[in-house]
Amino acid sequence: MSDDATSWIDLRSDTVTQPTDAMRDAMHGAPVGDDVYGDDPTVNRLQDSAAEMFGFEAGLYAPSGTQSNLIALLLHCARGDEYLVGQEAHTYKYEGGGAAVLGSIQPQPIANQPDGSIALADIAAYIKPDDMHFARTRVLALENTIGGRVLGADYMAAATSLAHERGLATHLDGARICNAAVKQGISLRAACAGFDSVSVCLSKGLGAPVGSVLLGNRAFIEQGKRWRKMLGGGMRQAGMIAAAGLYALEHNVQRLADDHSNAARLSRELARIAQLKVATPQTNIFYIEVPPGACDALRATLAREHIRATVGQHTRLVTHLNITAADVERVVAVFTTFFKDWHQAS
Repeated sequence: MSDDATSWIDLRSDTVTQPTDAMRDAMHGAPVGDDVYGDDPTVNRLQDSAAEMFGFEAGLYAPSGTQSNLIALLLHCARGDEYLVGQEAHTYKYEGGGAAVLGSIQPQPIANQPDGSIALADIAAYIKPDDMHFARTRVLALENTIGGRVLGADYMAAATSLAHERGLATHLDGARICNAAVKQGISLRAACAGFDSVSVCLSKGLGAPVGSVLLGNRAFIEQGKRWRKMLGGGMRQAGMIAAAGLYALEHNVQRLADDHSNAARLSRELARIAQLKVATPQTNIFYIEVPPGACDALRATLAREHIRATVGQHTRLVTHLNITAADVERVVAVFTTFFKDWHQAS
């Protein structure tokens, strides 16, 4: 078996997806210009198409979701302002503290509930009064999905309404918002309703190799271009990669249901293994609890079998467009054999 990426079953993340042949063809044939001048036709088409699909006036193509989230926070907040955010949220926990380091924006982390939401009472309680002793609370930042969990439309409506009633802007880290929409059977517009800005990642389950789109009203996006330039995100003939994102939005949204189905199948079968505690996935992400004494040996076994996973006591498994039903069966077989042998040896 070769060592190239396509020979592995990779369950680490949906960021590991490989462009399909059709996506590569779209990239190869993409008309390009200079996007810093605003005249790359493929980038412009991607931005306009995304805005239309998700229900916003305009879009801004950025190299990463980390950058598009940061641009949004920099636009919503000034130095010394703060944003309310869940302690498990990517914008707080996994983006290097960029808002604080680069924008002098204070995060106000709030405990997430078991379902991934932030309790409405907690949101209200953490909004600071208008007093010079406190940072000014400016924005509520939510994430959907969060750890694979879907925040339902009713909750999102209640949270965004509360924020707006209290004078806050609302931002959605929608890295996997398409997963949330497909799971709920609602439109992309409905999944984003109530938010002033949304970041949509194209390089996770949608399968593009790079890029995210920040969405908002026209004035917001025009201001965002300046921040993108300052952050090093002004690209030139970016249509070559934007074409992949455009293809992803046009062809790969509804197929996310296949990833959800594969995750459900994988979790059901792994749950038959007595030594594992397996969570039931809502979308394409779920977690398993692995006995501490088995982690090193399991990690080595999976590597020998060309299966990639970030193995630990709390192991995350993620399905995506490069994981097939046959791959699921193979992973189940390897796990089953391993734990049968491990049980007998222990």
